[in-house]
Amino acid sequence: MRSLLFVPGDSEKKLEKGFDVGADVVIVDLEDSIAAQNKGLARDTAARFIAAHRHRTSSLIYVRVNDLSTGLTDDDLAALVPAKPDGIMLPKSNGGPDVQHLSAKLRVHEAESGLPDGAISILPIITETAAGVLAAATYAKTSARLVGLTWGAEDLSAAIGARATRDANGRYTDVFRVARTMTLLAASAAEVAAIDTVFPDFRDMAGFEAECAEAERDGFTGKMAIHPAQVPVINATFTPSAQAVKNSLAIVEAFKAAGNPGVVGIDGKMYDRPHLKLAERLLARARAAGLGA
Repeated sequence: MRSLLFVPGDSEKKLEKGFDVGADVVIVDLEDSIAAQNKGLARDTAARFIAAHRHRTSSLIYVRVNDLSTGLTDDDLAALVPAKPDGIMLPKSNGGPDVQHLSAKLRVHEAESGLPDGAISILPIITETAAGVLAAATYAKTSARLVGLTWGAEDLSAAIGARATRDANGRYTDVFRVARTMTLLAASAAEVAAIDTVFPDFRDMAGFEAECAEAERDGFTGKMAIHPAQVPVINATFTPSAQAVKNSLAIVEAFKAAGNPGVVGIDGKMYDRPHLKLAERLLARARAAGLGA
């Protein structure tokens, strides 16, 4: 999962465009982009559209449901699980128990819809509440459905009363940098994908490209998008370069040829086991991107 594009679930026009953009994942949104009076319309529109059009897109289809505290989650699942989405995005997740709670609900809805147990994955947003940030370490080994962790800044700012998420230079302030860091560490601990949050100003492509590059540098494997124009940038940034793949293959092959020792030398430079692990991770990302590494 490199690029994950949000599309409002109540607009067939936007859904049609989103399905054609080339995002790795299209997130059909029933939550923040949908007004309270349109929730039912969004469920019906999204369910019909996914069922009718999913065959013509190569994107995985995820649905962002309303969070567990709203009382709307069951209605969302009842309407959308029969359309056979690939995954559910859980907003405002307060810890591993929320993933287990959602997994139990999915098991029932899958059975009712004739789907295999565990067919639908879960991707929680883990930093939209203070409790969620503090519970980041609780996701490891919670559910086989868990495929990644991601974070958000805007809901957290509202929850804690922060007037801004970024400083005058456009950098996240300390509390949001902590949330970002906790997501990355929690994903590593749970051995799932780490997905960076959205960049709200879709007109600032230079700033967006810089933030994508920083996220990839730090270990995130993908990023969420709010506009179709952001998808190609994300895909390019999070796809390993040909040179990176070549270098990683050389490291893996050198360790294999030497009988998997603690250290190998390549062209006068020493590489140890952490370098090998990084190389293997990069090659796995390349294969996932279809590079055949």
